[in-house]
Amino acid sequence: MNYQRLVKELRIKLILSQQELANLLKVSFSSINRWETGKHEPTIKVKRRIIELCKENNINLEEK
Repeated sequence: MNYQRLVKELRIKLILSQQELANLLKVSFSSINRWETGKHEPTIKVKRRIIELCKENNINLEEK
């Protein structure tokens, strides 16, 4: 699963800034920025939360 694309798509579909998504996931703004640029990946715990948010908001995970 490509978390770089998934995080950005989730944020855009929810109409959130990087800071707002960071607050929602309880991580720093710089974490969101690093994930979206592909410099780092989220932790397992945060990956689970991202997947939950995608499912709650009908974001298709199949093609990610």
